[in-house]
Amino acid sequence: MSPENSSSEQPLNLIQRPRRLRRTATLRRMVRENHLSVDDLIYPMFVMEGEGQKVEIASMPGCYRFSLDLLLLEIAEVSQLGINAVALFPVISEQKKDDTGTESYNPDGLVQQAVKAIKQAVPEIIVITDVALDPFTTHGHDGLVDETGTILNDPTVEILVKMAVSQAAAGANFVAPSDMMDGRVRAIRQALDAQGYFDIGILAYSAKYASAYYGPFRDALDSAPKFGDKKTYQMDAANAREALKEVNLDIAEGADIVMVKPALAYLDIIQQIRQTTELPIAAYNVSGEYAMIKAAAQMGWIDEKQVILETLTSIKRAGADLILTYFAKEVALMLM
Repeated sequence: MSPENSSSEQPLNLIQRPRRLRRTATLRRMVRENHLSVDDLIYPMFVMEGEGQKVEIASMPGCYRFSLDLLLLEIAEVSQLGINAVALFPVISEQKKDDTGTESYNPDGLVQQAVKAIKQAVPEIIVITDVALDPFTTHGHDGLVDETGTILNDPTVEILVKMAVSQAAAGANFVAPSDMMDGRVRAIRQALDAQGYFDIGILAYSAKYASAYYGPFRDALDSAPKFGDKKTYQMDAANAREALKEVNLDIAEGADIVMVKPALAYLDIIQQIRQTTELPIAAYNVSGEYAMIKAAAQMGWIDEKQVILETLTSIKRAGADLILTYFAKEVALMLM
């Protein structure tokens, strides 16, 4: 007889006892509503010029900038762990930056070389390339800038189209416009199709917020804006309905996957978008979210493994199908 039933008091007359389904680990697994899988994970990775280079990012412990030779070894390892996709971000030398980001569509540029090498070395892995100018511009903005400091939309889209086509030519599986310029998804889709790249997908950063959570990422790429901020093109953190508008526009323009960035402070946005589209939804568990967990774990304040799993499961529970996360490799090892 259990202690509960051995009480001298009369038991409550309850028809429903939800705790019945929580009694054992086996029961809890059996009725679990959401399951985090390695198939859900996309691993963001940083590539730099040179050879034999693996440089840890101070504000992102456990994350590195890799020269291409070591990047290929790392990608082979994560593929063995079952991670199906990587998102590639380049560290561009200052000498190759200019005001208009011309290096971004250089067919022999760092990104293009990296994509070709990855697809040759690990052909089965899905390669997602970032379409934005900030790593390539001297000013660090995602668009062209006029003499007044205004970010120009339509001329920027022309450059983004060249960039996306060059990445597709190199062998990227998905191009991922993260710039938040108006109309860029349609322009990229039309250009890809015109060049015969019908099967190259577009993973659109559809609801990308002007967030304070991006700081460590900008450290990683040395791409912080040299003046002003990105609030005239990235979204206001207070807005929700606008996110639905942006998502609907990107879907109408030809996006194959839509994304919310950041993830944790915008779980409500993910959930609302889940109610409005059948397309896959990606969410970006960004650098600031990663860094906070790592910092707290280093101080011994949290159980790092359990917090990582709970965090990513919350993103899945909100409605995301795919999660870009710097924890991908760690989580793949946890789930083995």
